[in-house]
Amino acid sequence: MAKKPTAEAQDAEQGVSGVRAVDRAIAILQCFTPDQPAMSVIEIQKRVGLSRPTLYRLLQTLAQRDLIQAQGDPQRFRLSHGVMKLSHVWLTGLEVVVIARPVVEGLREATGETAALFRVQEDRGICILECQSRHVLSISRGVGDSLSLTRGSTGKAMLAFMDPARQAELLATIPDSADRARLEEALAFARRNGYATSHSEIFAGTVAVSAPCFDHRGDVVGSVGLYGPGARIDEQKLLEFSGLVREAGRQISVLLGFQGAEPATPQRA
Repeated sequence: MAKKPTAEAQDAEQGVSGVRAVDRAIAILQCFTPDQPAMSVIEIQKRVGLSRPTLYRLLQTLAQRDLIQAQGDPQRFRLSHGVMKLSHVWLTGLEVVVIARPVVEGLREATGETAALFRVQEDRGICILECQSRHVLSISRGVGDSLSLTRGSTGKAMLAFMDPARQAELLATIPDSADRARLEEALAFARRNGYATSHSEIFAGTVAVSAPCFDHRGDVVGSVGLYGPGARIDEQKLLEFSGLVREAGRQISVLLGFQGAEPATPQRA
């Protein structure tokens, strides 16, 4: 005679089944993408590999929780407003400095130079986090320091990826046509390569390189940069640092909810 399962065994089995159901429900939610925001049952089934009855049960449960909605005939499913509620809670709780600090600190440790995070504030970039180099000879702008977006690598990294109309407004504030042309060339370089550089623009003898940071909407909201004395940062090191700041910018953007492609493919100047 078969032994009857104990209460503990039944609870454990139900627990495993519950975890499996949660995992499958998450897989369904994650199969929707910006390129394919609405799918049929067959399309969802191909992505998650569930039987039709199981898939329908999970879709019904997700719909009851306002996470999935069905539309049209033939029926297609898409994410519902309950997902936006969860997204709003997540976005409200984002502390940019807190989430970006490990990335910026890692940039400082990897290079030995001062690493900083800047945020767009109207027509200026303001430093909201700085991890200063431990070298005796180091460069520091300090938290709270702000500068026009038309100056320095940190400003140009933000300006290059701003809305063209807003970009044109800021470029129009530069009275000298030669200076404006040089800046436009620097912005084109930043868009092609995904980073901006500067030499002695803020402090004499200083070299800097910065990359943009994007939010969940794909808007540029800041930049992450490295700066140090030109005596330590030659052109080869600057090229090496450009890859590091691009990766740091990508990591911070992902933490802010950005899901788009990287802004550019690096090219040698």
